[in-house]
This record gives sequence, structure tokens and C-alpha cells, in this order.
Amino acid sequence: MPASSATLSGPDARRMALAAQGLIGPRQSGGPAAMLRRLGGVQLDTISVLARSHELVAYARHGSLTRRKIEADYWGPRSATFEYWSHAACLLPLEQWPTYAFKRRRAVAKGRRWHQLDDTERSCAEVMAKIRGEGPLTANELGGAKRGGEWWDWSQVKIAAEWLLDIGELVCRERRGFQRVYDLAERAIPDELRSEDLSDAECITALVRSAGRAMGVATVADLGAYHGVPVRQVHAVLEASALVPVEVEGWAHAAYADRAALESLGTKRRGHAVVISPFDSLIWYRPRTERLFGHRHRLEAYTPRHLRVFGYFAMPVLAGTNLVGLVDPGRDGSTLLAKQVTLFSSRAIPEVAKALRSAAAWVNCDAIAINRVAPEAQKAALERALG
Repeated sequence: MPASSATLSGPDARRMALAAQGLIGPRQSGGPAAMLRRLGGVQLDTISVLARSHELVAYARHGSLTRRKIEADYWGPRSATFEYWSHAACLLPLEQWPTYAFKRRRAVAKGRRWHQLDDTERSCAEVMAKIRGEGPLTANELGGAKRGGEWWDWSQVKIAAEWLLDIGELVCRERRGFQRVYDLAERAIPDELRSEDLSDAECITALVRSAGRAMGVATVADLGAYHGVPVRQVHAVLEASALVPVEVEGWAHAAYADRAALESLGTKRRGHAVVISPFDSLIWYRPRTERLFGHRHRLEAYTPRHLRVFGYFAMPVLAGTNLVGLVDPGRDGSTLLAKQVTLFSSRAIPEVAKALRSAAAWVNCDAIAINRVAPEAQKAALERALG
């Protein structure tokens, strides 16, 4: 790669990242479908606090867009999406189906997933035949997702369906009650996408280019993490990706910028005050979050209650170009509960109040209650700011 052509300040890198993610500037047009193409994917998670994470991602960028509209754009045969393994289980733009061929081929070569099938050929054939004959089905409709044990104690039909999803014989393009609905790829993916045959290098180049565009500026580790591409494979396609090598003050490693993001760096964009899901593509990769914002975020949902510092689902509050606090939210009827608010400074109070009012309106709450505030001395000031 050529030597770095530009040196960016930390605030420059942060503005580029936020603009690329659609979190500063005018609210995004085109709805969740256009947002999904811009981000290259939205992570899914079973935790639902106020709303599920994939809904919160759209809310952060679109404001008052209703949850019904978000779900309608995300799922179903009329959507332009499918679900697959990116860095995690993600909802992805349908046009990216060809670029994940290298992962499907990798799954085929591996020959199995971490769950074991008693009779792979027979189980897979039965699942395929049932879906072919009856149409798209959930695991429960196929015969049951679990064998009765812990959540990972999957039934044979569930394991078979997931394996067939891994290798691209089945595809998920909708969910019912947040359960995957499996359909035949030959039926659910347009022929022109299924017939596009990309090499591994072409797949990885496209995904690295997508990651660079979605992040604005990123290290090699960032680029690999975004779509789950091994770092060694990122290095191999950097030149073909057309990303521009840069240095960022305070970053220990070289970075690469999207050319359009660099060219628009001087554009003035207004920020918003909004709560961000811990699984939002802006912040889910924690080393990058700390590098961009100086904030070391940790999800405590799986931490024993007595050991939590910030709360079960502490959501960062973005105000303009900075993270200014954390809110662990809940709901009691029509009241939005701020179970714990952590303020990074007293100057954050007006922005945190604004973000809480916005979130309450979005989930149709007409009141806000504050349980705890850290530092505790700021609780009264926050309650006054909320009015």
C-alpha cells in the first residue's frame, strides 16, 4: 500500500464515522431499507428493552419512524433483505447475497456446525422436503426447535435447518414472533443473485469496501470485524478495495478511509441527542468505540445483578459528536423508566433529558421516571431538565 496521504485529528475521524453511519446530518431518507444498504447490515439480538436492537438502530437514524414501518421494511417477501452470519447474526441487504458466498463455501468445507446431527443426510433431506412441500416454516413448524433442555439443546430439525442456512440451501427473509422463517434459497433469492458467482477474493473485496463506506475511516481490525472477515484476508484486498490510507492522531495503527467520506469532511452537519443500542454498528466493536469516543463500554446483561455498574442494558447517549452518558431503560405501562442514568459530566444533563424525551415519545410513553443517577447529586437537576 502507498504511504498515508492524510493525517486526521481524532474529532475528524469521529465526524467521519458518525456521518458514514447516518448519525449526524439530516435524518436519513429512504427508510430502513436505504439505511440497511448504507450500513451494510444490522445486528440482531434477542434482548428487547424498549424495542429490539434492530428497531433501535433505525430509530437512532430516523427519529419518529414507527416500529410497524421499521418491521415492514426489514422483513418479508417484499423486503430487500435476508438474514445471515456477518460479524454476528445480521439482517443484510439482499444484493449482498453473492458476497457471502465465501462464507457459505467455508461452511461446506468445514462439513458441520458446533451442533451435531445424528444423521445429517436424512435430517437435511426431511427438512428440505417439508419446506418444499409446505412453504416457508419456522423451526417449531418443522417439528420443534428444542429437545427440552437448555436454550442450546436444539432438536435435530433445528440443527438441520441452521446447517442448511449456513451453506445457503435455506434462507431466512422474515421472522414470526422473532423466530426465523426458513425458505428454499432457490425460491426466495432472485435468480440473478443466485447465479452471480464471485470468487473468495471478490467477495472479501466487496465486504471490505462496504465496511469502509459504512465506517468512514477504520483500521484493518475494524474493517475485518465489521463483516466478520479475518484480518489476513482484509490485508490481501486492501489495494483492490480503493480505500485511502490515512493516519489518525492518537490511533496506534494505520487507518483506511472511504474516499467520499474524506471529500465531505468539511461539510457541516447537525447532530442529534439519541440513545444508541449497545449492538448498534457505531459501537458494537468495543475497541473502536473506545478509540473514537474515549468510552469503554461493556454490556452487563449477562453480569450478575449485584456486580453491575451501569445497568442491565446501558445504552450510550449520543449528543452531536460525543457520547455523554448512559441510560439503562425500562418501561412500566406508559411510563419510560430510566432505571439508571450515568452522566459523564454535568453539561450532559440537557442532552440526556432530550434523548429521554425522544425515546419516550417513540415508544408512546407519556411520562418519564428516574430511579438512580450517577453521580447521585445530579438527579434533581436531571429531573428539572425533564420538566
